[in-house]
Amino acid sequence: MKNLVLAGAASLALLAACNQGGDTAAQNTGEAVNATQDATSGMVGQTSAATLGANTVEGFVTNLAVGNMYEIEAAKIAQAKSNNADVKALAAMIEKDHMAAGDKLKSTAATAAPDVTVPTMLDQRRQGLIDNLNAAAPDDFNKVYLDQQVAAHNETLTLLNGFSDNSDAPALATLAREMIPTITTHRDRAQALVNGM
Repeated sequence: MKNLVLAGAASLALLAACNQGGDTAAQNTGEAVNATQDATSGMVGQTSAATLGANTVEGFVTNLAVGNMYEIEAAKIAQAKSNNADVKALAAMIEKDHMAAGDKLKSTAATAAPDVTVPTMLDQRRQGLIDNLNAAAPDDFNKVYLDQQVAAHNETLTLLNGFSDNSDAPALATLAREMIPTITTHRDRAQALVNGM
């Protein structure tokens, strides 16, 4: 059933992207498709975080590790490509905080879940977000980055809140609770910047 819901959401989003075409230039069509892919990724991510990531130790570790890697990579791109000092400052904060969170996850998982392998590469969905970020036109970059950040941090909050009372891995549940304020701050700052545009 979960896969059916995910497939349905993805299909609807792709149909919406295809129907936006008309006589627009190829670049505008590409940007519209990328925006739709980003929005679809957000929906899929929220569902995955709530149903898969929060229910198992392996799902939690995997989703949190991949999310951290995405955040770090996206922040590096934003610091290089953004022309907005506030966006650059947010990206620097996100990079620093997510590097620390990734290190803490690795050390906690090593003792709390030694049978779980912490991923070292992005999954296809998050690599798609990075690709869309790299492809964003200069005038659109800040909005693309910030929209991705709001969605990604909402996904992470769903994951953290869902795992925060897990009794199978109390050390990881503690880590989840400790991360919630920082992730909330990132999300709220990104949202405030979007609202100010």
